[in-house]
This record gives sequence, structure tokens and C-alpha cells, in this order.
Amino acid sequence: MTTSIDGTLATITDKSHQQDTNHDSPDDTPEIVDFASLGLGDDMLRALEGMGFEAPTPIQAAFLPKALTGRDCIGQARTGTGKTAAFVIPVLEQIDHHSGELQAIVLAPTRELSEQVAAEASRLAAEHHCDPACLVGGRPIGRQVEHLNRKPTIAIGTPGRVLDLIRRGILDLSKVKIAILDEADRMLDIGFLPDIERILKYSPKQRQTLLLSATMPPPVERLAMRFMSDPIRVDLSEDNVVTDLVEQFYCTVDGDRKFELLVRLLRRERPHQAIVFCRTKRGADQLHSKLSKKLPNAAVIHGDLQQRQRDRVMRDFRAGKARLLIATDVVGRGIDVSSISHIINYNVPEYCDDYVHRVGRTGRISSLRKGRAFTFATKEEGKQLTSIEMRINLLLDEYTIDGFEAYRPGPERKHVDDITKPDRPSFNYV
Repeated sequence: MTTSIDGTLATITDKSHQQDTNHDSPDDTPEIVDFASLGLGDDMLRALEGMGFEAPTPIQAAFLPKALTGRDCIGQARTGTGKTAAFVIPVLEQIDHHSGELQAIVLAPTRELSEQVAAEASRLAAEHHCDPACLVGGRPIGRQVEHLNRKPTIAIGTPGRVLDLIRRGILDLSKVKIAILDEADRMLDIGFLPDIERILKYSPKQRQTLLLSATMPPPVERLAMRFMSDPIRVDLSEDNVVTDLVEQFYCTVDGDRKFELLVRLLRRERPHQAIVFCRTKRGADQLHSKLSKKLPNAAVIHGDLQQRQRDRVMRDFRAGKARLLIATDVVGRGIDVSSISHIINYNVPEYCDDYVHRVGRTGRISSLRKGRAFTFATKEEGKQLTSIEMRINLLLDEYTIDGFEAYRPGPERKHVDDITKPDRPSFNYV
């Protein structure tokens, strides 16, 4: 069994669905044995060998040959399947690294994700003598200007900072050959559509556009129709959209008993590393304040923290110094740590797709050890739980702890399952 980019296993296969003439399925893609079979250049192959990667993941095997043709491409696959390398490699293979002109721009929704993409791009570009620029808010703009003055051929950043640098006359996209929209669904979720539209208008119309997304809601489809030309779609998103390497549960509980349930669950599960997702920044801070009294190795991360604080938290979490991380969805997409064994939704996600992305943070330790995800739901949140189950095409199992009273004493107490059953549709179980 060979190791591949982003820590997944090359033998893992995904389902895909042919939706129109431009959709490709695994049956249409020849079997790929190694990266050399993709026709990559010697520099790229040496870089991959130096990183210890031997075989492409399914999304890379399906997406790379299409993107290398210069056609516009849409890649849809769940989180943690190697999408970053799937679009970085075609960029490195197609641009002129000695031109002294910016030829590729990558847009990502968060600072953390942009920095991860930039780091991965730097590693993949080791033999190309390419130094990608990372352009994000919360970092000194002077250093980013200095980097741009060194004439990088690739820039990676968040829409807000990229647009700011364009307006200042510092960032020139007039020679861009390839534009990449990474985590497009999340960028639209947090309101970046106007910035994306403005940025793309600053780049040449005759360009290649690559769009990567875990889900394809209507707003992303409309974005693709507007800014892409007859794109090829590679869909490896799976019917159940959540990896089979994650066991998923729900816990019914009164709102004022969630904290005790969380403590008991952690003691029982003893996670290697866990993320607890809260819906709001205030809620995350309050939970951290209470939990840190019992667990000193707990940390919190959200959008209101200063960048240096967020960097420190992520360093500690990746190093294992922090075993438990309390986070909001805004930064959840930028957390890519392979040792996460448990995800706990302290609050039911507001959007079903957020559930998919939260749960996608775990199940990556190995193919032999499944991740575990838990969602705390009050009796008023039965319909939201049902919506999530419809989205993932799976009924969650209930998780209980012996001796723990999840409800306040009172008459006519209803179980969440009793509330959601009438609304549950008839669909295929996975």
C-alpha cells in the first residue's frame, strides 16, 4: 500500500456520477499506477519523490490529466482527499518560471487555508525554483509587497487582501494564465462573491480557470457558469459525502447539560486529538473558559483572535501540545491536522454543508482506525438533525452515556428521535 499526497491511501477509490457530457467518472479515467504515468516533467517527479509520494489520490488521478490540457475544470471531492496538489501541480507544469511575471492566482477562503496551500505549493515547487507569494490579511502588508517586488510567478491569498493589493496598484493580474478558486463553496458562504468577481475581472478573459469545492450548491454552479468556459467536471464526492472512515453519532441533551455531557464524553472516549465546534465566537470563548479549568491542554480559535494568537494555537495543536481545540466554522476549514480522532458538534451546524466540512476533519489517522463524530442536539433541533441526515443520506446512531441524565426532570419529556421520525424521508441508507 503506497502513501500519497495529503496522507490518504492510493488504494482508496471513490464513486462519481456522470451528470452531463462534460462530467467524468472513474470508468472514463485510465488506471494510474504512479505520477510518472501522468506525463509530468522531470522537475515535478523529482519534487514528488523528494516528498516521499509515490501514487496520486483518486481526485489527483482524475483531475490532473484534465487540468494539464489547459481546459477549465471543476473538481468536486470531500475534504482531505488531496485537492491542493490536484490544482498546484498543473499550475507548476504549465507556467513559465523564468518569466518574472505573475501567471497564476489562487483564491482561498481563510488565512489558515491560504498559508497551508502556499506551504504545499512551495514544497511541490522545490525543483522549479518557484517562490509562491502568500497574500492574506492579518499579516504585515509590507512583507507581502516586498515578496511581490521579487516577481513571483504564483500568488495565493484571501480575496480581501488580494483585492486590496490590486487597488493599491501593487498586484498586477494582467499576465495571469491560470486562476484557481479553492474551497469555492466556503468562499461564497462567507460573502466573498463580490470580491471574487472583481478579482477575476482584473485577469485576462483568455485564461484557464480551475474551481475546487467539496460541495456544489447553486451559487457555486452559477459562479462556474459565469466565469468558466465549457468546464470539465470531475466529481468524486461520494453518495454519502462524508468519508466511510468516520463513525457518526448524535446525542440528545438539554442545552444547560451540554457541558457536563461534553466532559463525560471526553472522559469516556479519550480522544487522541479532538475539535469541538461552536456556532459563535462568544460561545467558543465561554466554553473554553469553563473547559480549560478541567483540561489545561484545551485551546480556542476563532476569527476575533489576532493572527499571532491563531498561529500559536495551531502550532501547539499540530505539535500535540493542545489535545482539544474549540473552534468556529470560519477557521474550521483551515484546520488540516491528520491526528484528529474526534469531532464534536457542541452546537448543531447552521448549514448542512458545514456539518460535512466539520466531520471531514477526522478519519485521517489511518485506514484501519475510524474517526468519530458527535453532534449534540436539543429537542428543539430535531428538524435540523433531520436535514443533516438527508444531506449525508445517512441516519445517525444515538450515543448515550450510562448514568448521565441528559434532560431536566419534568413531565412529557420527548426524545429527539420521536420528534424527527415523522419528518424523516424515505431514502437509501449507506
